[in-house]
Amino acid sequence: MAFVTRKSLPRRTFLRGAGAALALPMLDAMWPAFGADAPRAIPRLGFVYVGNGIVHRTFKPTGEGAGFELSPVLQPLSSLRSQLTVLSGLDHKQAENFGDGTGDHPRSSAAWLTGVHAWDRTRPGVEVKLATSADQLAAEVLGKTTPVSSLELAVDTATQSACDAGDCFYVNTVSWRNETTPNLTENHPRLVFERLFGDGGSSAERLARLRKTSSILDSVRAEAGRLAASMGQGDRAKLDEYLDSVREIEQRIQSAEASDEHSVALPDRPTGIPASFEEHTKLMLDLQLLAFQTDTTRVFSLILAREVSNRSYPQIGVPDQHHPVSHHRNDPGLIEKKTKIDAYHVSFLAYLAEKMQATPDGDGTLLDQSLLMYGGGMGDGNLHRHSDLPCVLLGKLGGKIKAGQHVAYPAGTPMTNWLLTMLDKVGVDVGAIGDSTGRLSPDYLSAV
Repeated sequence: MAFVTRKSLPRRTFLRGAGAALALPMLDAMWPAFGADAPRAIPRLGFVYVGNGIVHRTFKPTGEGAGFELSPVLQPLSSLRSQLTVLSGLDHKQAENFGDGTGDHPRSSAAWLTGVHAWDRTRPGVEVKLATSADQLAAEVLGKTTPVSSLELAVDTATQSACDAGDCFYVNTVSWRNETTPNLTENHPRLVFERLFGDGGSSAERLARLRKTSSILDSVRAEAGRLAASMGQGDRAKLDEYLDSVREIEQRIQSAEASDEHSVALPDRPTGIPASFEEHTKLMLDLQLLAFQTDTTRVFSLILAREVSNRSYPQIGVPDQHHPVSHHRNDPGLIEKKTKIDAYHVSFLAYLAEKMQATPDGDGTLLDQSLLMYGGGMGDGNLHRHSDLPCVLLGKLGGKIKAGQHVAYPAGTPMTNWLLTMLDKVGVDVGAIGDSTGRLSPDYLSAV
């Protein structure tokens, strides 16, 4: 029986000696005293986008509940069945054609995390106006104390030459800071590494850089205080707003200094973009794993295959371009090729999830505490339908997700109802998102 006192040790406690620090395992003394709640798991969210739709009969599982059978496309996830949840029946009606000229593909990626219709930005007098996306709503809460609030990645290069009708601006990101400001994606591993970890280096060097930055902020705040005395009311208000941003950075630095992220060994900085799509994708996912493991960020999005992508995949026996293959016209040969492409994409989801499953975190694994959402804003790619969207989840979100099942919701259920439910589960209460009509009902995903 554990001996309970009025004191508890921090979970990140080290035994320190001459030039060495040894992390302690989870001890009874690290649990809060007298029946208080156990240490809260840190939720992490990842959103992986794949464009050009699916072929339902090769993507959707057969059967519902825990007795479902994996489809050919989802076979790469067979080792993760206990962490896997597949949702079907979810729609994005705001991605449908409203007659404004925007193409089906741009509307798909624009609506995926916003539930808002993307109007044709190229038409005179029409402004870009979506909404804050679900990943950013989560980042506003989960990313308050992390060095990087969220990370936006891509491995499918953005182009302007291959676009759907209307405005292709929307296909190059799925993350929106607010209704008019998209978060542009980064596909260069070195730049991602530097944003996350600066110059890298040893744990001592990284900690020293944090402390130097902190001291600079201290001097800025002191000077600003002296300056305020000579300012008018309007300027003092602007200065206060500026100091708020300084305090936010200070909080992030203090959180980083108190964490054990510096004990995680970092690889050398990447030098360029690998020529191989597979190497490039795995390197980006490895960086994201490090970002989660070091608690540098808790939210990311990744465009694995953008809408209208014409990438070919000769390495898996598909030299054809992805987008033309998605318009298979029920040709068995093209459906087989599309199935191979889709399964190949899912294999990268499995790659990240398996590594997260092998990474201890709290009283479980990193995957236990996280949730990865994989899918897109187009269902039937052949017909450009935005109903019955692909939606695959991995992880249990600290016990808040009942995984290991296929949940088929009634046709026409808004995808935004799932986004709203997901945000609820990580403590983000926004009331509504896009065209949501409420939380999923019934919520078969609840683990309690």
